[in-house]
Amino acid sequence: MEYLTFKNYYPMIDYSMSGEAFRDLCAAHGIGVTHQRQVIWETLRTLDGHPNPEEVYDHVRKLIPSISLATIYKNVRTFIEHGLISEVSLHHGSARLETNMDPHHHMVCTVCRAIVDLDETELEPIRLKKGAPEGFRIHRYSVEVHGLCSKCAR
Repeated sequence: MEYLTFKNYYPMIDYSMSGEAFRDLCAAHGIGVTHQRQVIWETLRTLDGHPNPEEVYDHVRKLIPSISLATIYKNVRTFIEHGLISEVSLHHGSARLETNMDPHHHMVCTVCRAIVDLDETELEPIRLKKGAPEGFRIHRYSVEVHGLCSKCAR
């Protein structure tokens, strides 16, 4: 990604590279386009794994020094509410963010809390034997496989 740097030292994303696609994405999801949102979005897309908002903040702050952690949380919440990203289970500590919106599950290291995507085709189809309780509508199934990652298993 190329950046244009202006006198105020705030890097601006070159809109000829990805700005149009980002504007289209925002329009399709009913979200206003801002420079901060675009930098947060691009950061989320380039970070490996399932970053937490603090990790996103650390990266975005290098590009927009005046940005606050509250702004990161607010925009992350907006992305979640509009279906651009999702949250991985909260019981692993702080919120972990998910940019892979394809159906999948997770493998979680019980020591370092690393989260690795597991394609849904790697598991047998999942269903409830007796169905959902009355009035409960299932949106999706989510499986977590707990164990040790390769680093922690050594």
